[in-house]
Amino acid sequence: MEGTWIDKFKGLSRLPDDIRADLEAGSQIVSVPAGTKVFGPGQSADNLLLLLDGTVRVQQKSETGREVFLYRVHAGESCVLTTACMLAFEEYSADGIAETDVRAVAIPRTTFDRLVANSPVFREFVFTAYSKRITDLFTLIDDIVFQRMDVRLASRLLELADENGVVHATHAVLATELGTAREVISRTLSEFNRRGWVEQSRGEVRLTGRAGIERLVRSSGAGV
Repeated sequence: MEGTWIDKFKGLSRLPDDIRADLEAGSQIVSVPAGTKVFGPGQSADNLLLLLDGTVRVQQKSETGREVFLYRVHAGESCVLTTACMLAFEEYSADGIAETDVRAVAIPRTTFDRLVANSPVFREFVFTAYSKRITDLFTLIDDIVFQRMDVRLASRLLELADENGVVHATHAVLATELGTAREVISRTLSEFNRRGWVEQSRGEVRLTGRAGIERLVRSSGAGV
């Protein structure tokens, strides 16, 4: 029973053999192409998805139509909104978008309910992931309310930059990431450009002064 997808998730590797077998038999591996809406408002949560590869961006649309980024689900993680909806039998209130090609394990409600009820190890895995993400969401709220926009943008650029120091995102996408207006992002990036920290081209931002960006984030006490 070793070497299966279960061992990719911290906490599940401690499952006893009979529960591992039940989990494997009662779930399936699915693939979702980049750009696909994995779930959306009003849909029921019928499967808990555990990501094996790729990322899913979870965002919510405000009453004014502005999209606000909530969090990303990475490989080795589950979606807290899906967990909450499955536990409470509620419908989704936000969108989940596959940012890349995604491969995930789909655990249907029947299997999920049975293991949460009967397996302390599986139950601990579910609620540990849930509590961690709730903490992350409180941090997001704190950042939105108390953190300066230039610091938040600097931190997000460092997070999204690839190995070449390039962020592949438009001003509109960055505005969604930070829950603000595109014009605010444009003004802030123009200031970063003036300082020699970034260079901009269509659909991307290149970090040319990473040290300065990191210094701004550190001076505020925000994490990189």
